Amino acid sequence: MKQQRRRLVIAIGAGALAACARSPSNTLAASLKAKRFEQFGMIEQFDPALAKVIDPSAKLSKLAEGFSWSEGPAWDRKRSQLYFSDVPQNKAFVWSEANGLQVFLDPSGLPKGEDLTPFSSAGSNGLIMARDGSLLIASHGKRAVTRMDLDSKVESILSDRFDGKKLNSPNDLVETTDGTIFFTDPPYGLKGQDDSPLKQQPVSGIYRRAANGALTLIDGSLRRPNGIALSPDQKTLYVANSDSERQILKSYSIADDGSINDNGVFFDAQSLAGANAPGLPDGMCVAETGHIFATGPGGVLILSPQGKLLGRINPGKACANCAFGNDGLQLYLTATDMLARIPIKVRGLGFA
Repeated sequence: MKQQRRRLVIAIGAGALAACARSPSNTLAASLKAKRFEQFGMIEQFDPALAKVIDPSAKLSKLAEGFSWSEGPAWDRKRSQLYFSDVPQNKAFVWSEANGLQVFLDPSGLPKGEDLTPFSSAGSNGLIMARDGSLLIASHGKRAVTRMDLDSKVESILSDRFDGKKLNSPNDLVETTDGTIFFTDPPYGLKGQDDSPLKQQPVSGIYRRAANGALTLIDGSLRRPNGIALSPDQKTLYVANSDSERQILKSYSIADDGSINDNGVFFDAQSLAGANAPGLPDGMCVAETGHIFATGPGGVLILSPQGKLLGRINPGKACANCAFGNDGLQLYLTATDMLARIPIKVRGLGFA
């Protein structure tokens, strides 16, 4: 594949680091200030309230590029680094301020030696840091939700079947404080998707995996459920639908007894779609304030807790996913063939 042959470009070199070391203060802050990445993109402001969430004049920083389709960023606070997937290449990468870009997993999904023919993309997709410090993986190739110990890189399957049938290709996931995992299962990883002979599930489901492993189908009505996130109080579940004909975010109420109520459409992004707004509703993350950063037509949509569109981070290409990093005041974006980041004013969940 032509895209796979492209050289990965790391936006930081030894010369830049050496120059930083020679800076007068010789501090990390001075080093980071001297070490600048290529700036690009723009912020589109649709409401004055955006200024409390992000500086409307802020620019994106390009950290690395040359990927086939970058996805699923997850920040590791313990190691100060970001993991993310390149789904078609069946690889996962790790990026840090200190070491730049490195291969993290190769393969990241379907093991080497397995038949790739039935898959359109066989790598890992969504990644999140679990509350126990492990990495949770939505694996297209393994058609499973898995857990990886980051010290040993030993991976174990948590869920790969529902009602005795194989899952399609888990796409994204989120974990609650009690260990419940919510995840989406569209057929994106299967060649032919709904027409794939490997497809066993009759729907593209949204699932809840209880801490004891029990799996429940929450909703099977969406054609392409994708990104998934929780509100700060964990009483609302948000799910993006990556359907070009129905570009929406839905919300679901989670009762104290665990029961789920479908609240319907939380935000309709269909009117934003167009030739100059590449991308579909995909991954998302939620700030402590309840503001939602949701990928969609034209980049990353910034929504109020009530679902009002405040603005858009526009990188000029489709965005697959986003995640908070550093001190929670940086937003990392996986945008088509690149990894980028931008400073924000609200702190990401889990960074208090």
